[in-house]
Amino acid sequence: MGQFSWIAQDTNRSISSENPKPVTMSDNKGNKWTETEYEGYGEFNGKDFYQLLAEMNNVKGLTGDPDIDRGYGIDLFYSGCSFLSPNLNEGPNMEWKNEVPDSCPDQGWT
Repeated sequence: MGQFSWIAQDTNRSISSENPKPVTMSDNKGNKWTETEYEGYGEFNGKDFYQLLAEMNNVKGLTGDPDIDRGYGIDLFYSGCSFLSPNLNEGPNMEWKNEVPDSCPDQGWT
């Protein structure tokens, strides 16, 4: 399992395992997962970012198994195709919008 780091969409700060702060991942249906101790592996309060991405886009072949579905989400994310994306914000009450969070160029080492 690789490490993933993004930029919070509301504050433009790195989501980092080096300097964890509460981050809320939200989907287009109003579900939210708030993580207070992000470890760098794409999981927010028990929900994987890429598994959620696959679910939001009804990717064919979903199994409910986070390890399998995560792979489908990673494939879609890097496919060059358009997709609905989870949001990542420090503010827990931000409304979802269809914008992809930017990857952190320092991969969380800030």
